[in-house]
Amino acid sequence: MKTKPNKTIARRAKPSAIDLEEAATIPGIGITIPVRVAKAKLSAVLEVVAGGQQVTITSGGLPKAVLSPVSAERGRKVFMGMGDYLLKQPIHRGLSADEILREERVSRG
Repeated sequence: MKTKPNKTIARRAKPSAIDLEEAATIPGIGITIPVRVAKAKLSAVLEVVAGGQQVTITSGGLPKAVLSPVSAERGRKVFMGMGDYLLKQPIHRGLSADEILREERVSRG
C-alpha cells in the first residue's frame, strides 16, 4: 500500500530585519540596503520601517532615498481649495477686460 507524502504547508513568519541579509547598519545613517534588495524584499523593508526604524536605500553605494515611519503626530496637510491661496495673492492693478476691449474698439475707429 502506497502512502501519500505528508505535505505540510510552512507558514511564513512575518518579515523582519533578519530577512534583510544584505542590509548594513551604518552609524549616523542607520539601516542601508541596495535598491535591488529593497525591490526584492519590499514587504520586509516596510515591516522594519513600520517598526520605527529608518531605512536608507542606496544605488551604486550612494544614498538615493530614505524610508521613515509615519508618525501619528505629523498629519498630512488637508487641501482646502484655492480660495485661501487666491485671496492672499496681490490684486492685479491693470485694466479690466472690459476696459481693454473698449480701448481696442475706440482705437480701431
